[in-house]
Amino acid sequence: MEDAALLRPEPGCELAFTVDFITPVVDGPEEYGAIAAANALSDVYAMGGEPQVALVICGFPEEKVPRSVLERILRGGQAKAAEAGCAIVGGHTVLDPELKYGLCVLGSVDSTHRFTHTGARPGDRLVLTKPLGFGIAAQAIKQGVLSTSDTATVAAAMAALNKGAKDAALAAEVRAATDVTGFGLLGHLHHLLLGSKLAARVWSERVPVLPFARDLVRDGVAPGGSKRNLAYVEPHTLFHTDLDGTERLLLADAQTSGGLLLAVPRARESQLLAELRRAGTLAASVIGELMEGAAGHMEVTAHPSSA
Repeated sequence: MEDAALLRPEPGCELAFTVDFITPVVDGPEEYGAIAAANALSDVYAMGGEPQVALVICGFPEEKVPRSVLERILRGGQAKAAEAGCAIVGGHTVLDPELKYGLCVLGSVDSTHRFTHTGARPGDRLVLTKPLGFGIAAQAIKQGVLSTSDTATVAAAMAALNKGAKDAALAAEVRAATDVTGFGLLGHLHHLLLGSKLAARVWSERVPVLPFARDLVRDGVAPGGSKRNLAYVEPHTLFHTDLDGTERLLLADAQTSGGLLLAVPRARESQLLAELRRAGTLAASVIGELMEGAAGHMEVTAHPSSA
């Protein structure tokens, strides 16, 4: 369940190989292209790698959308890839009744210092580098109930690369990581725990969330994917009785281009937080810890004292 495939063409050389594409989450073509590109590039960062080259994947409804819009989407994706130092060298576009855009990415990885799901250890702290709520916000955008300023905030957050978070994690000698995307925070944490054969405790009050996300959930705005995520993790999760349905759904919200979830040794926690602040990541929050226990099990409490 790693975020990208690791290829070893020769001893001492590793490549991260991944593909990801999404349907539109915002109205602006350039913004959509940038967000989709950042989302795809994130899988390489989640392995501790550096994106090198990418191919475009696009399904385009030619009878519904002008070709000028396709050009703008491609331009936005190319600009974001260029920001990451990744060359887009080609790709493939097909006629499709539903618009889709993304990248197939190849990145370089230092074989002596990379992130894997198996690298976590008991006692490691969990650190999150972007707030949650992107899936809920995207649903609100589709329903036309999110303000212009809040839409701009979430679009910028989704388009932000995880490169700074990756570099900070490498500097702090992080051994395990994943990016928080379609399966939500708890879903991706569950997969990391299965790989490391560990359990985890999450402190919900420390999890960063977009400031308007809770009100949207309480107003009934939530994508079906987030609800399915919650159903997926519930058999593996012990929720504290104080956590209501809103808090539980936020922890399972299906993210587009979310942050990195880093498992850092306790002795390196302060260094990692300092490196993340220096990198200017959108969040640098210690949200839980890993422990011995049934592989994949999660306990969610309000805060550390309630554990």
